[in-house]
Amino acid sequence: MVVIAVPGLLIGLAAGLRGWALAGLAPLASYAVGGLTGPWTAALGVPFTALTYAVSTVVFAAVAFGARKLAVRRRPPEPEPGLWARRGHLAVVACLLAAAAVGMAAALLGMGRLGALPQGFDAVYHGNAVRYIADTGDGGLFGTGHVNWYGDAAPVFYPNGYHLLASVTYRLSGASIPETLDANTVLLPGLLALSLVTLVREFRGRAVLAGAVALTAVAPVMGVYESMDRGPLLPFALGVALTPLGAVALHRYLERAAPDTGFVLVLAAVGLLCVHSSTLFGGILFAGPVLVQRWLTAWRRIGRDLLALLPIALVSLVVAWLQLSGALGLANGAVPYYGWPSEYRATTALGALLGFQHFEPHPQIWLSVALFLGIVFFARAGALRWIGLTAAVTGLAYIAVASSNAPLVMALSRPWWDDPYRFFSMAAIPLSVLAAHGLASTQAWLRDRLPARIPAVATAVVVLLGFALLSNGLYVRSNAARVYTGYQAADPAKLRTTPGEIAAMAELGRLARRGEWAMNDRFDGTAWTYALSGIRTVAGHFDETLPPSDARLLADRFRDYETDPEVRAAVRRLNVHWVILGKPSTEPGKPYQAGLIGLAGAPFLSEVYRNSDAVIYRLVA
Repeated sequence: MVVIAVPGLLIGLAAGLRGWALAGLAPLASYAVGGLTGPWTAALGVPFTALTYAVSTVVFAAVAFGARKLAVRRRPPEPEPGLWARRGHLAVVACLLAAAAVGMAAALLGMGRLGALPQGFDAVYHGNAVRYIADTGDGGLFGTGHVNWYGDAAPVFYPNGYHLLASVTYRLSGASIPETLDANTVLLPGLLALSLVTLVREFRGRAVLAGAVALTAVAPVMGVYESMDRGPLLPFALGVALTPLGAVALHRYLERAAPDTGFVLVLAAVGLLCVHSSTLFGGILFAGPVLVQRWLTAWRRIGRDLLALLPIALVSLVVAWLQLSGALGLANGAVPYYGWPSEYRATTALGALLGFQHFEPHPQIWLSVALFLGIVFFARAGALRWIGLTAAVTGLAYIAVASSNAPLVMALSRPWWDDPYRFFSMAAIPLSVLAAHGLASTQAWLRDRLPARIPAVATAVVVLLGFALLSNGLYVRSNAARVYTGYQAADPAKLRTTPGEIAAMAELGRLARRGEWAMNDRFDGTAWTYALSGIRTVAGHFDETLPPSDARLLADRFRDYETDPEVRAAVRRLNVHWVILGKPSTEPGKPYQAGLIGLAGAPFLSEVYRNSDAVIYRLVA
């Protein structure tokens, strides 16, 4: 929490942010600072560490302070009109803390404990990436891919804002890589709730709406919990939690175009890009409707707004040039793009949206009721009416991706890899706001019709507490069940990375010297070896796309070490001294790779460790 919040708070204070805007935008500002510092220090040959992160925070804070002083001298900001009473602020804080606690509880119940190993395809990349940055200081945008795509393999771009800050947490805390990942993950529901409360505050929503949106933010299973189960898609889920803040920064700038608000907008846009390339596009799906509503109410603003946004776009382009060029290179590079198959008919996809039910056995019916009320009372949304357009655009995007593999749909959805799960997560954000609007409008309707002696706060408590109770504690148990399948199994032997494999990887860390590599199978759990032990392996990911030539050679012919000089040469190049084999993958067509079959008893290997799921050999020849 310190790594994520403190730098952004310092920079926000220097830029003139206060109150909810400061609290909400601080995490995004921190990711912007870290996400920019890593690649630029790598380009300069300077390692990324906690110290460079701290120094860059001071530099950004100084720039923010200068921008604020310049803005105040030219155009002093007008004090914001009062909106919420003190008890309103306290009530919103209470709702936010309750929502964060429920979201954290759902994540922890699903994980079982902090330090549980994520079992999905993507998690091993993130774990190895955090370890790589912490060990090497390489904050470059192609660095994290070196764990798996090394040597003559084409470099792989990946936005690394998430990994950069996680590497600082890892080094400062002394925790393990799984604990570091999980500690970030359990904060995601609370971050999303904070972002949406900040959004409501910025657009002058009532305190009841802000409290309601905190609760509805952490209730939908497809908000962030599905991303914890599947992959887990950790940078994407973080981006989802921070996406609404782009609209906050945009609105603040357009209401008062000045150097300080412009600086914050640049940080917000670049921060979204640093977390994940698709997050910036998701932010545009929020920012665009803000502009539409603004221009429909006063079309004369169009020219002025576009002129004011031009320098922001130019500065952002220069500051984030490394991220933008890397993303464009990935889109035009050799990495294949297949997309995902359609999962539903269009009508079924619409039903899934309205029922907040993706692949879960039951719809989250009370969220649907709140959403229905939000649509009924939509005319009361005021300055937040644009959220209806965002809901329509993201919802239609999900329906299109879920029901069609048309070339146009796949081309437009490429930033999200044509993945229905990701589009469902994005659509959940505006749908949650509409559901919160339904609850707040119901409270207002009751307040206006009940006797005056009944205080408004009583109706708010009844509506919000009633929603929490009817939804079984904001669906904490069912959401935890979704997270569970990404981290645990009733039979631990059926996990993709088993406890026995984890124990063997830890043992290899004690046996091997720093710099020595291990031969391993790509499809068992040993791709986690580097993250858990610090020992590099020939296969650093489950992904078999465009591997290095040495990795291909050894995967096919390692067992011919004694008779094949090309195998021995590859072993020398990679400094392979060990072999670690886990439990063979149960996926069809993916047993041990050919070069690793029949190694037991090989004269060039000496067995040094074995348990029920894994074995370690020392290369003795």
